[in-house]
Amino acid sequence: MNLDFDVACKLGDFLYEAQFEVDDEILVLFGHSGAGKSLSLQFIAGLMRPDRGRIELEGTTLFDSATGANLPPQARRVGYVVQELALFEHLTVEGNVSFGLPRGADKASRTRELLSLLDLEGFENRKPKTLSGGQRQRVALARALAREAPLLLLDEPFSALDDSLRVSMRKELLRLRKQLGLTILFVTHDLREAHFLADRIAVFDNGRILQLDDRGTIFKRPASRRVAELTGTSNIFSATVVATVSDGLFLEVDGLRLQADGLDGRFVPGTRVDAAIRADRINLRRGGEVRNGLLAVVSEEFAFGNNHTLHLTPVGAGPAVEVEIASRPYEVLGVKVGQEWLIEIPPGDLHVMPAE
Repeated sequence: MNLDFDVACKLGDFLYEAQFEVDDEILVLFGHSGAGKSLSLQFIAGLMRPDRGRIELEGTTLFDSATGANLPPQARRVGYVVQELALFEHLTVEGNVSFGLPRGADKASRTRELLSLLDLEGFENRKPKTLSGGQRQRVALARALAREAPLLLLDEPFSALDDSLRVSMRKELLRLRKQLGLTILFVTHDLREAHFLADRIAVFDNGRILQLDDRGTIFKRPASRRVAELTGTSNIFSATVVATVSDGLFLEVDGLRLQADGLDGRFVPGTRVDAAIRADRINLRRGGEVRNGLLAVVSEEFAFGNNHTLHLTPVGAGPAVEVEIASRPYEVLGVKVGQEWLIEIPPGDLHVMPAE
């Protein structure tokens, strides 16, 4: 299933301009609230009309400002689930699911099939208000799938659930995607959710896509400081290129010389750059020889689930850094506030970007 999307729209002072393609994958639209993620889904679903551009789904034109084409929502063959769910409280589960079926369909048979697919057998006669959050989510998904649409639009559908239910529903969505061959556009501002679900991620900010790439590239090789900030990279340093080598370059960061590997030679000595590394890619060492070593003292620590976040202040030259370490090595190493450690910043994980 292929979707081509290229539209622009001005809403008051907010200018939206985005272009992307989706093809048999889960594309996560990621960004802060008000960045334009949900607008994208509303344009595709036909709930809002762009000022200009074109939207095409599997060769069918949904919208084209040049020709005036603008299919109504019911003719667009997309399933749409929003955060609020919008279930019909006066209808049963069976009634909610069958409501989405097209005319001429064997409603009873198809409804039974969908209820079985979403593990909702036995709930046919229940009203939405008697269901748990996870059950309501499955009803909403079943209703969206009832249209047999090749494209599923999900707008933060799991945000109101507690953590354990949210994890369960993410797994359920991946199962459905594999079983039914769905193409999915999924809106979220949750980094863990984006990382768990996405084949590719489009990072939105102020109505524009700053970077669209596969999941690994987005998190390890952000295109800019802003993308790095939005995707949770806590270590971003202002730096200057001081020398280049065949497979990388040397930087100066707060008086400390650091090496970055695997660069293409576009940065020359004297260039101001931003260098970034995720907190979980930095290592604590008791001593020895390491490339990109930095002596630092643990100044603060925070525990979150099975991980600990450490803030470290340099003993001499170099930047303050944040390190994320799992509970087991944290306990084995006996990490405490006030301890001095040799910090290793692996050259292959230090990513260099043009300075903003």
